[in-house]
Amino acid sequence: MLKVRRFGYFWLNTWVLANVIQLCTQDFCARHLNLHNDPCGRQYDQMTQAARSGAANIAEGNSRHSTSKETEMKLTDVARASIAELANDYFNWLLLHQQIPWSQTDERHKLVNAIQFDTPDYQDDVLCKSGQHILKQKAKFNQWLETNDSISAANCLLILCNRLVLMLTKQIDTLLNIFTQEGGFTEALTAERLQHKTNQSLEQNAPPCPLCGKTMIKRVAKKGINSGKEFWSCSAYPDCRGTRQI
Repeated sequence: MLKVRRFGYFWLNTWVLANVIQLCTQDFCARHLNLHNDPCGRQYDQMTQAARSGAANIAEGNSRHSTSKETEMKLTDVARASIAELANDYFNWLLLHQQIPWSQTDERHKLVNAIQFDTPDYQDDVLCKSGQHILKQKAKFNQWLETNDSISAANCLLILCNRLVLMLTKQIDTLLNIFTQEGGFTEALTAERLQHKTNQSLEQNAPPCPLCGKTMIKRVAKKGINSGKEFWSCSAYPDCRGTRQI
């Protein structure tokens, strides 16, 4: 699911759905919020910004995939929180109008929930084809969204928001598993630096560790009476704390 390429996030179903939700939220607010029910425009701003945050943080997080998986997870979690906030706004809209969300047994809920997205096929024209793809996916919900019935629109968007929250949760779990198995950019740099030091030590005929026998590397003491002086340290530090004087 997580593809690393130029415009990598364009292939994420979470990003596509987030864009659909953003477009639909902008349309919902333009249709149903007015000077009577939103005189200061605060709800309009909050809802559209929450929708924008979802798509924007998915994109920014995936763009950091190769350099910081930790940052990618954090930004994806921000996206999840923003969409959860938006879902609560639609839930509140229904209650405000003395309505309750469609039951999972309701045929309308089943119809919306059953709609699946097409697999992206952008070929070599990513920006153009992705725009077509997003609008095509949005059109699948138009019978509930492009209407003056705010209750149907709010119900449909509440279902889509909850679907995206679940998808983002799975995406974060996948990222966490990758991070657990492979580490992140910082860990990779540390391993590369340690390997470089180990190779240098082998060229310098470094002694073996007196505790575990592994090759030792030169380090510089950062504190204590030997601060600033070089010493031999086990390359397996901190698992092994063997040292020798130079």
